[in-house]
This record gives sequence, C-alpha cells and structure tokens, in this order.
Amino acid sequence: MPAFTVRPARTADVRGILALLDPWVQRRILLGKDVVTVYEAVQEFVVAEADGVLIGCGALHVMWEDLGEVRTLIVADAWAHRGVGAAVVDALEHRARDLGLSRLFCLTFEVDFFSRRGFAPIGEQVVDPDVYSQLLRSPDEGVAEFLDLAHVKPNTLGNTRMLKQL
Repeated sequence: MPAFTVRPARTADVRGILALLDPWVQRRILLGKDVVTVYEAVQEFVVAEADGVLIGCGALHVMWEDLGEVRTLIVADAWAHRGVGAAVVDALEHRARDLGLSRLFCLTFEVDFFSRRGFAPIGEQVVDPDVYSQLLRSPDEGVAEFLDLAHVKPNTLGNTRMLKQL
C-alpha cells in the first residue's frame, strides 16, 4: 500500500466524503448526511488521502467550551487496519487541543478501536446541570446523542457512548 497523508478537508472533498460514507449508510451503521450539511461542516473534517484518492475522514464538532465530538470517522474498506483511522483521530485530537478542548466524546460500534486510543464508556450524566440545560437547547442531533435523549435512542441502538480526557 502506498503512503497516505491526513489534511484539513476542502470543499472539493465533500463528494469524496459522501462517497466514503455511502457504504456505511447502506449497511445501516452510520446515518446519511445531506450534501449541504457536509458543505456547512467541511471545516470540521480532516481527510486521509493516498495518490489523490480519499481513503478516510473524520470530523471534530465542538459541543461546549471543553467538550468536542469525533464524528463521521470512516476508513475505506481497502485501507482498514492500516493506521488510517488512528491517524485521523490523532489529527482530530490535535485540533481539539488547539481549540482548548479537554474532553472528546464519540458514539461508536468500534469500542476496541476507541478504547486503544484512551476513550472509555460513559454513563448518563457527564456534564454539570447548568451545562446540561444549555446543551438541551442545541438543535444538533449529535448533542442529543451525547445527552442520551430519548428521541435519538432509535438511532443509537448498539452504539457505545465514550469519552476521552485530553
């Protein structure tokens, strides 16, 4: 396999990100995203690229002053178990630290992968009541998943909520 690089995503990468996402949507492992949603969030993404082809991606979404979420972590099947996912998570963690975040959340089926990177399963209440009440105002479904709200539970069945202290 040739080497790969990880870099911030550009608008020209949006179609490639959606192409990486599609097989996971078809397998009902990840929820689909509208094209406009990915364009609006492109600055949150990093991509892994080999020979000009996107082979992985992930996003960092800021949820609160100290808290972010790793989202849409995808590696092309042909590149699985070759360090791409780890490199993408490392890049997202670096961005999180640069932003001043001290905790990262993820909602995942890949518990072993994230455990090896220092994430641990969490219970229901991981923010204080004042922050919780503010986060309840967010229209973002990822925030609702973090808070473990009832209306998102059908989307999160079988996933594990995990957190890492940076």
